Amino acid sequence: MRSKLIKGLSQIQSKYDAFLIDLWGVMHNGIQLYPSAIDVLKNLNNFNKRFVLISNAPRPSKSVEKYLLNLKMDKVFLKNVFTSGDATLQTLKKNVYGKKFYHLGPQRDKDLIAGFEKNKTSLEKCDFILCTGLFENEEISLDYYKNLLRKYTKLKMICTNPDLIVRRGSRSEYCAGTLALTFEELGGKVVYFGKPYPEIYNFCIKKNETILVIGDNIRTDIRGANNMKFDSLLVTDGIHKDEFINLPIEDYDKILEKYKTKTNYYQERLTW
Repeated sequence: MRSKLIKGLSQIQSKYDAFLIDLWGVMHNGIQLYPSAIDVLKNLNNFNKRFVLISNAPRPSKSVEKYLLNLKMDKVFLKNVFTSGDATLQTLKKNVYGKKFYHLGPQRDKDLIAGFEKNKTSLEKCDFILCTGLFENEEISLDYYKNLLRKYTKLKMICTNPDLIVRRGSRSEYCAGTLALTFEELGGKVVYFGKPYPEIYNFCIKKNETILVIGDNIRTDIRGANNMKFDSLLVTDGIHKDEFINLPIEDYDKILEKYKTKTNYYQERLTW
C-alpha cells in the first residue's frame, strides 16, 4: 500500500489513541521549537489524546525537560517525556554489565551518571564503556576514537543514543550511534538503548492502545515503529531532508525501501 502525504495530523488523529513523538527534528532543531509542532501538541491535549515525547537523548528525562523549558516549551506538554537515558539508568542501577564504567561522552551528559560517579574509571580498569557521544574537544574527526578504542574491543559498549547524526540548526553533528558503529567496525560488541530497540517503547505504551509513531529518522523512529508493528508518520524536513528535497511524492517510498522500512504517512513538517 502506497504511503500518503497528509496536510495535517487532524486528518488522521481520530484513528489513534496515543502518539509517540520524536523531539529533535520534529519538535525542535536544537536551537528553537517549531511552532506548527507545538500547535499539534495543543490540539492533541484538546482532544484528550495521550502523547509521549520520546527521545534518544542520552540523558534522564528530567534533563531533557529542563532543556525544553529553556526552548520555551510550555510545561503542560512535559507530562510524558521518556529518553534512552532513562532506559539506560535501569541497567546502571542493576549493574547488568558490571559496576565500573568508562564514560565516553561530553560533560553535558553528566546527569546520566549522577549518583554513579564512584563507578566511573579509566578504560584500563572498567567493566564496560558507557557511550553517550563525542568529547567536546574531539567532535570533528572519528580517527581519535578509532585510536582510543582499538585496544579495548573485548569490552562491551553501552550506546545510549543509537542516532548516527543530528542537525543543530543547519549543521550536522555526530551522535553516540556513530561511535558505536566505529567500535563495531573495530570488532567490538555494542548494546543499544533507545529507538529502534523495543525496550524504550515498552516503557511508553499502554495495553490495547492504537499507536502512531511520529519521527524524522528512518533508521530509528520509522524502523522502531516497524519493529513494534505500529503505524508511523515520517517528517521529511528532518535528518533525511537532503534525500527528499525536490523529490516527487510518488518516489518517497523508494527512499524508505532503501532502508528496508515503510511508513504510513508523510509530512514535510509536523502540522495540525
